[in-house]
Amino acid sequence: MHYGTPLWLRGSFLDPDYPARVAEYAVAMVERYGGIAGGWTPLNEPVVSADFSGRRGVWPPHLRGQSGHDLVLITLAEGIARTIAAIRSVRADVTIVAAEPCDVAITDEPSLEMLVAETWQHHFLPLGLVRGRVDGAHPLYGRLVGSGVSAERLERLRTDPQTVDVVGVNFYPSMSCRRLVTIGRRLVRQNRRGGAKDLADALVRFHRHTGLPIMVTETSDVGRVEDRARWMDASVMAVARLRSAGVPVIGYTWFPVFSHGDWRWRRGPHSRDAYWCHMGLWDIDERLRRVRTPLADRFATLAAGGPPRWEAAA
Repeated sequence: MHYGTPLWLRGSFLDPDYPARVAEYAVAMVERYGGIAGGWTPLNEPVVSADFSGRRGVWPPHLRGQSGHDLVLITLAEGIARTIAAIRSVRADVTIVAAEPCDVAITDEPSLEMLVAETWQHHFLPLGLVRGRVDGAHPLYGRLVGSGVSAERLERLRTDPQTVDVVGVNFYPSMSCRRLVTIGRRLVRQNRRGGAKDLADALVRFHRHTGLPIMVTETSDVGRVEDRARWMDASVMAVARLRSAGVPVIGYTWFPVFSHGDWRWRRGPHSRDAYWCHMGLWDIDERLRRVRTPLADRFATLAAGGPPRWEAAA
């Protein structure tokens, strides 16, 4: 499950049939491809779906505000939990990999430190719900109930926890970092370019919070091949440093393989060529031909070499 639901599911994520339908779909996928897949992600980036579908009203079911976010999120969590249980009912040996996005927030203002902590709570919440960790003592329990999420739904998730084997972190240096500042009386979240330290911070935080092995499930950089190559080297070395320190980082994925169209193309006024994101190992030219870049060989060499070693790099 990536983003969105079939049109026949009239209520989208809020349709009463959604959790059962997404679990049914997952079973069909595992029955067909279970012998060749190394792991399964029940739903990619639940925080993003809850934000676009529940808080900002961009995607169906077009809710807005905190309550909309929380109502979509609880249904996503129910769907993830049902999906994991259904997959394991037909193939008990599967590896379940959560895939979570990053919003690495920092601030220089002591009064905003609490908001930085709340940002991490927000990102940890989907996994907490699925793993049955959200009870009356959870810091976001009151907010969920205040948004209209019934205590009964939260209790069902708590009493039927599902096991996740690996936590995946999706991180992009051009998109995954913010600086919190106050301008006048307003809180402003300024985009900032992230680095290897931010990636390492995110991996360590997810590992410490969950106690689970972690992996980089998505990373890359947008722009020239040289810029992408620098980020590939920096991010791989960040993984090597963490592994040398005993942090169980067990995988790394460069995403995407080739250029893709930015999401803005869906609503944007320009032609397709204005929305290319060149982030992959191959580029796409104006005739939609794939153009191999040196990054493809660079990544192949890294993959063939096995887990990166910080000692060798140093």
